[in-house]
Amino acid sequence: MFYRQAGVFHTDYASDSSLFPIRFERRAMWLILALALVAPYVLDSLVLVSYVQPWLIWTSAVLGLNLILGWAGQFHFGYAAIMGIGAYASVHATRNGVPWEFAIVLGGIAASVIGMVFAFAALRVKGLYLALSTLAMQFVMDWVISHVPAVSGGVSATLQSPPIKLLGQTITSEAGLYYIVLAWVVLVTLFMLNLRRSALGRAFIAVREKDFAAAVIGVQSFYYKLVAFAVSAFIGGVSGAILIFCFYRAITAEQFSIEVSIQLLAMTIIGGLGSIIGSFFGAAFILLLPGQINTLMTWIAQTFSLPIGPETLSHIPHVIYGAAIILVLLIEPMGLGKMYRNVRNYLMVWPYGYLRK
Repeated sequence: MFYRQAGVFHTDYASDSSLFPIRFERRAMWLILALALVAPYVLDSLVLVSYVQPWLIWTSAVLGLNLILGWAGQFHFGYAAIMGIGAYASVHATRNGVPWEFAIVLGGIAASVIGMVFAFAALRVKGLYLALSTLAMQFVMDWVISHVPAVSGGVSATLQSPPIKLLGQTITSEAGLYYIVLAWVVLVTLFMLNLRRSALGRAFIAVREKDFAAAVIGVQSFYYKLVAFAVSAFIGGVSGAILIFCFYRAITAEQFSIEVSIQLLAMTIIGGLGSIIGSFFGAAFILLLPGQINTLMTWIAQTFSLPIGPETLSHIPHVIYGAAIILVLLIEPMGLGKMYRNVRNYLMVWPYGYLRK
């Protein structure tokens, strides 16, 4: 009905390998991009700042984590620490007179370098041992950020982020900050879409599936694992910097704790490992759904005058939210991205369902 391949003729390799070979998908992407561009003018300020903007920022971080976890198949339980490194490095660089455009790049480079230092030790092991190594990195960076005054200003200290000056122009408006966030998430998404069909992306997948078999065919597994850690850390570092400059406006150690790493991991798994659109779905599911469930349950209790105490009412959304996570993983263990692909594959052959057999 929508995903029709009839009439799509690939006369050269470029058209066959395009990002969106189906006409409906191309039109849908242009429509989504147009809606994203006009969002500051049609959405309420509260919705834009409190929902859309953080969702896009966290989606970019999930895409970076998905690169190392979904594409390269390497566990990473310390991604919040990577984001924190990029955030602190960019804030300090900006406070010392470095232009904002270069400061966030320096934040990404700092996160990439430190991530690679830990990766040299972590990549000697695999599986649960690798997960434990990256978890140790999270705890080490938590301690350094909290207890080294040169980094964070001391325990429980808060550093105010300087205002953004993009090409010499100070950006303070909500629309301006939103467009910076939108540009970054579009850039990361395009990178991931192209990575999927590149030689580097295929090498990552080969290492993920079986690193010994990849080595037999000439893929240097350690090298590509290191590259995956570096690129993923760079995306995480810049995402952490943009999170501080465009959303929080101040930075503390608690913003990048182990709980944040677990939350990022949940976004990646719920969305689907290796799925780009699943990263958007997973970030929305974990970040936005709890608040909406809480609002809905409060409205139901007030509308129908249900005799539910405040304490019980505060716990019911958590129960529903946990049940929703379990339900999603029971229906489709590969996440929300796989659910979307299932619907897409069904619509591509509908109503000729026998073609899928």
